Amino acid sequence: MRTLFFVVLTGLFQSFAAWTQTPVTLKLPEGFEATQVAANWGRVRHIAVHPNGDLYMKLERLKQGNGIIRLRDTNGDGVYDDTLQFGNYPGTGIALGGGYLYASSNQAIYRYKLNAQQDPIDPNNPERIVQGLVDKGQHASKSITLDGKGHVYVNIGAPSNVCQVRDRFQGSPGMMPCTLLDSAGGIWQFRMDKIDQSYAEGVRYATGLRNVVGLDWNPFVQDLFVTVHGRDMLHQHYPELYDAKLGAELPAETFYRIPKGADGGWPYVYWDQFQKKKILSPEYGGDGKKEGAPGAMEPLMGFPGHLAPNALLFYQGNQFPAQYREGAFIAFHGSWNRSPEIQEGFYVVFVPMKGGKVTGDWEIFADGFTGKGKVSNPRDAQHRPCGLAMGPDGSIYVSDDARGMVWKIEYKRK
Repeated sequence: MRTLFFVVLTGLFQSFAAWTQTPVTLKLPEGFEATQVAANWGRVRHIAVHPNGDLYMKLERLKQGNGIIRLRDTNGDGVYDDTLQFGNYPGTGIALGGGYLYASSNQAIYRYKLNAQQDPIDPNNPERIVQGLVDKGQHASKSITLDGKGHVYVNIGAPSNVCQVRDRFQGSPGMMPCTLLDSAGGIWQFRMDKIDQSYAEGVRYATGLRNVVGLDWNPFVQDLFVTVHGRDMLHQHYPELYDAKLGAELPAETFYRIPKGADGGWPYVYWDQFQKKKILSPEYGGDGKKEGAPGAMEPLMGFPGHLAPNALLFYQGNQFPAQYREGAFIAFHGSWNRSPEIQEGFYVVFVPMKGGKVTGDWEIFADGFTGKGKVSNPRDAQHRPCGLAMGPDGSIYVSDDARGMVWKIEYKRK
């Protein structure tokens, strides 16, 4: 009995210790400061900030039966003192627009009408505007964004690594054509104001995108942009073509501008950031050098492999220095497929842009989320950046889906 008590007590202590670790100090460019504004909310995925300052968080796992958290500062002192919890489904996507809050589960998109006080009118009975989206467990999260023109865009990740006949099985060939692309592996466009739309009523806006977790509508050029998680297991399945280091670095995590009808080339090709080419996947006859899919688009930028870009945000504010306006912030969540190399990611980067075009190299903007420098296992990271949002004052917010933190980053030097 004493042994059982000791085990339970130890487990409780470890659990308590995990949630009461010393807050990390983020490393930021000179003149910027970060303040932790929310803590211990669990698996906080994407976030949205209302023009009145309310912070909305979408949870990947329910907390006390709820998957959406709204925090409000009622007296303007910079501290959230009012909490509303609702939404009985987990998920990733959340967005605000046209007097509604939009949120996604792994199968559907819902909307909540906001009243004059910007509270959800009936938080327990949202309207379901999209239903029946593919959810087979792998790459199931549904990220969303709005274009301000009456449309919502949703990522439907492919439930596969590279569309093999037998998924993630060494030696299994790729399906030709990849039948998964009829309902996944791309971006779908739906109406914001129509109830219970299905695939038949939506538009396959773009295809050949393995798994888009970060997406944002760029208001400066009125176009959709996305970040894509690249495929896994090049070294594990083809050691004769890719050594462990190359398998950790390839393929690139990619950043695209997405016109309607675009094709990213998945699963037939991947982007090699070293050769700067679309390389034919070995499951489709590639050897690490052959190019493929000539009709597929090329990315704006390729990042090192397996960093997991989970959020994309175009900076529209005026608080930050002028060089940040129109640029893109990308939150890298960190992945698992870089072994035996040290894991990478766990930071927010900035990509300078003007007119929808990249104007310079990417740079790390916010670092230190791991709390311990480099890590060998992603589970060792104290925090993992996942969501991005901009506040009405031009600050940006960063969420963490490891321990449920949210930081507000401001520019203080004038």
